[in-house]
This record gives sequence, structure tokens and C-alpha cells, in this order.
Amino acid sequence: MPEVDDAPVIVSSAPGSFARSVLAERHPALIQQVRDAFPWSPERHRALDALLRSCTEGVIEPLDPGAHDREQWDAWGGEYFGRSWFDVPFLWSESYFYRRLLEAVGYFAPGPWHGTDPFAPFKRAELSGSLVDDELAALDALAERPVEERAAAYLQASLWGNRADLGFSVGSPGTADAARGEDPPPLVADDSEVLWSLLPTDATPAEAPSRGGTSGSPRTVHVIADNSGRELIPDLVLIDHLLTAGRADEVVLHVKPYPYYVSDATMADVVDCARRIAQASGTAGEAGKRLWAAMGDGRLAVRAHGFYCAPFPYSEMPADLRREFAGAALTIVKGDLNYRRLVGDRLWPPTTSFAARTAHFPGPVAALRTLKSDVIVGLDPRTVERLEAAGGSGGAGDGAKPGWRTSGTHALVQVGPGNAGT
Repeated sequence: MPEVDDAPVIVSSAPGSFARSVLAERHPALIQQVRDAFPWSPERHRALDALLRSCTEGVIEPLDPGAHDREQWDAWGGEYFGRSWFDVPFLWSESYFYRRLLEAVGYFAPGPWHGTDPFAPFKRAELSGSLVDDELAALDALAERPVEERAAAYLQASLWGNRADLGFSVGSPGTADAARGEDPPPLVADDSEVLWSLLPTDATPAEAPSRGGTSGSPRTVHVIADNSGRELIPDLVLIDHLLTAGRADEVVLHVKPYPYYVSDATMADVVDCARRIAQASGTAGEAGKRLWAAMGDGRLAVRAHGFYCAPFPYSEMPADLRREFAGAALTIVKGDLNYRRLVGDRLWPPTTSFAARTAHFPGPVAALRTLKSDVIVGLDPRTVERLEAAGGSGGAGDGAKPGWRTSGTHALVQVGPGNAGT
């Protein structure tokens, strides 16, 4: 087993690997979906055709000379231009693909397509579906439950995102016991108790950290969002709980500054989801109105830093973001891509310490992630043995069929102290 510092960077050249399937299959299919979603002009169709040829048969090319961020991307990865998409770091090539896709549809260029979210039809279809009504209605059954049970349900719903079979029903009797009875269980790591210990409620005994901290400053929780739609809705419900239960005085929600990675959340998506919740009846509607008010009075702020569309791990975040996270009671990092950026997009031994891999983070950090890529750390050896015995390696560059690492059937809650523990 390699030393931690020698873990190989993930690229897409290995036959049968998850990373290769993304570049060779998912990206071409996405280009076709985007093409069909709008009545693009002939110029846009030609640009999409050129991107498809580049991805499947060609090499990485720089942005157009007039692109507003041409110099930035030249500095970020100019050494990759002229090389195959499959031979450079997966995190970089995947991110650059989405930047090139926005270029192809004219998102940044002057003209009629400027600012058009190419993924908007997919987001709207998901948000308007009847499943959202069912999931929001499930909040009514939780309303009279003890606060700790509600907290567990909200956390689990945020963790599993669009797994409608779990939704907000995870706090119902028997559900957790049934999950624990599976071998291996769906949660491959569960630091939920540690997470909640960092965010005590107003009713927590006096020996716990006081609301607002010892300095009297507001207790702030940061949430780095992943997907919009049916994944962002439970994130917002969890945020409402943090504010109403006194676990946080302020919450800062971090989203992408422009459309990226198909369904990643932007400010427009936050507004759409908050409105969708507020328009519901019962408990959900009440939560939505509170969220709307919290955005209006500043208790819920939304940030959209450019770094979230950069092809780098969080260890390379700029100083202004480091200062924000350093002052937080906790930063919650959502989803698979954010996890890859948090621990580094490498083929780490799965037993590598999560605390060690997140020691660069400027404060306490929690990862809520459904497993959909090869990267994984922080597992105990027994868990790894059971997972691999049940479903193979999951495709860590060895040609294996998708398994526990990439299928989305397993998830984790991991908490590390970051620099706060050093």
C-alpha cells in the first residue's frame, strides 16, 4: 500500500475506470442533452460539435482569445494544452470541460444567449416534479417529534440528497435499525454525533460552548452546496433547523457563481428552491417562509466565490475564503465533487486518516457525501474488507465494474478538526 504522499493523482486514461467513463461517455452524452434542450443558433451548434470532437478525438485547446478568463485558465493549466483530455488530472479536465461547454453555448459572450443556464431545463423539471411535493409533505410527520430526532432526519435527508426512498422519512421508527442491519451498512462512516456536538442547541447544558461563543460573536456555520433541486431542498431544510434550533446564529451558503457540473447550485437555484419550499403547505411552507425571511435579514447569507469553479483542491483556496472558514463553528461540505476537492483527487488508501487529509482546512469541517467517485478516506479496515467482499473495489482505476465507491448506494458523514485541532 503506498505512502499517503505517494497516492497517485486520478487521471482518465485507465481502461474501465470511473474517470474514463465520465470523459468518454458522460460528457459526450451531456453535450447531446444540452444541444436538445434549447433551440441554439447554428453558431452554437458548430461550437458544440467542435467541443464534442475535441473531447472524443482531439486534444485540450485554450479558450478563445477574447474570453474574459483566458489568461487565468492559461495560468491554471496551460501546460495541458495540446494533450489528450484523458492524460491530465481528472479534476482539472472535468472542470475545464464545463468551462468549455459554457463557452460553446455563449454563456459569457455578448449576444442573445448570454447568461443562459444550459442546465436550467433539467433543474426545472426536477424541481417541478411530484416527488418534491411528497418529500416536503413528509416534513409534517416530523413536526411533533423530539428535536434530536428531527435533527437526525434533516441531516440524513441532506446527506442522501435525491434518494427519494429515504427523503425526510429517515427519522421514522425502524428505518435506522433496518439500515444498520445491512452488511455492509449504507453509511460507511458516521461522525454524526461529533457533528452535532460542535453545534449544540440553546438547550444544551451550561458546560457546552455557549451560543455565540466565548467572544460573544455570532456562531456561524458555513455550508458549501453541491447540487440544486431535490438535493438543495433538504440542505435548506437543514439550514432552517440550524437557525431555528439555535445551533447557529448565522449560516453562510456557498454556491457556484455560474452554472457548472450540470446541476450544481447557483444563486438562482437557491431562490427557486426557497420559493418552492415556501409555496408548500404545512411544515414545509413554514420553513420556506422562515428561510426567505432569514435571507432578508442576513441570518442566511449566500456567497458565490470564483474559486468554486476553479480546478483545484480546497488546500489551495485563496486567503479570503480561508479567513471566512477560520471563523466558523463548522463548515459543512456537501457532495462528491466537494469531497474530492476537500481530501484531494487521488487514489488514497481508503484507511487514510480523514483528519490528516483535511488538516489544511482553516477550521472544523464536516463532509456529507454519497459515494459516486473513486476517492475515499477515513474508513476502518474492517469496513473496507466488508465493502470489497460485498461489491468489489468499485472501480478505482483497475477496470472493475462500478461498485461501492461509485454507485451512490453508500454514504458517509465525516468530521475533522482542520487547523482548529492543530
